[in-house]
Amino acid sequence: MAASGEKPYRVYKGGRTKGKVPLSNRDRRTYKSGGSGGGDKPVVRRPRAGWTWKRWTWVTLLALFILLVIWSVAGYLSVSSGVSAANKRLPANTAGVLKKQNSLIFSSSTNILLLGTDHSTNGQAGRSSDQHSDSMLLLRTDPSRHRLTYLSIPRDLRASIPGYGDQKINAAMQLGGPKLAVETADALFGPGLQINHVVVVDMGAFVSLIDAVGGIDVNVPENILSDKFDCPYSASRCSSWQGWRFHKGVQHMIGHRALIYARIRVNLLNPADSDISRGAHQQQVMQAAMSKLASVSTFLRLPFSGGDLMKPLSTDLSTMQFLQLGWVKFRAGSTLHCRLGGRSLGDGFITGDQENIAVIQMVLGNSAPQPPPPAAGPYGPGCFIGNQGF
Repeated sequence: MAASGEKPYRVYKGGRTKGKVPLSNRDRRTYKSGGSGGGDKPVVRRPRAGWTWKRWTWVTLLALFILLVIWSVAGYLSVSSGVSAANKRLPANTAGVLKKQNSLIFSSSTNILLLGTDHSTNGQAGRSSDQHSDSMLLLRTDPSRHRLTYLSIPRDLRASIPGYGDQKINAAMQLGGPKLAVETADALFGPGLQINHVVVVDMGAFVSLIDAVGGIDVNVPENILSDKFDCPYSASRCSSWQGWRFHKGVQHMIGHRALIYARIRVNLLNPADSDISRGAHQQQVMQAAMSKLASVSTFLRLPFSGGDLMKPLSTDLSTMQFLQLGWVKFRAGSTLHCRLGGRSLGDGFITGDQENIAVIQMVLGNSAPQPPPPAAGPYGPGCFIGNQGF
């Protein structure tokens, strides 16, 4: 026992052994350091970590994003060159009669008049050299309702053409070009539905546009056998040829067949079909073409064919406005199909009545869409939601 009464204790040596922690030969990497303190000292560093799947994922996404940006810029430049040429093809006096907007297409309602021209220079045999508006179609965007509205105007509809009096409305294009066609449409629609933009479509060249996007899919509402217009064969064979046939149901159409479908005015299998039915066909073709233009497959081809897609068009729309129109089309949740009409009095005209005024209000969204009244006859005006009735 110690003299002080305290318990004896032992002294143990512990603590960390001097020097570096030993590593296995596999993990040891030795580098010589050339310091001034004399002698090289081994420097041990940790092995570099390998690439994980997360790192590979982020690098891949970044590379795809960069590729998407480059592809988008190339596509934009290609389309922009085509739009610039389309702007130059539109007569300079047309812009002055269009109602200007101070807002963007994807934020406010916009009225676009589509004029399809049909003349001998489009390569179709038997067409007049006069540039009639073979079809007139109003496209109204309605972003607040996420809706697109198509309004067909029968080419035989009686209309007051400024400076020329009452004529068939399709004569406006022949008499004064797009400018007079816009003025005639403005007078017909009234102050609430004025034209903001115009697109003139060369129907012959429209064939190449549809072919360029790989064709379109159209839901044909009934079996059709047309009369013998635009026979593609020799004179001897055309004498026994019955006409163009379209079977009921969804059909994939190349450009020429889509153009024929849009031109049919007579269906030998249904005598009730008329120029009103023809307007419905044109709406289907135009809507299908717009859907294909806004598709992913078309986007992937834009750097190579963006300029070619604009060749059939003459328009005041800019490249950015086309992009906005594509976005509105993508966002649209519903489609309204409308048509003007009237009655045939045996004079070759379709004479409109108060029902056309009601249709304009439906297009504007001021009243609920209503189909043509049962007693309206084959040219009755009205509206249908979706493809009902078309």
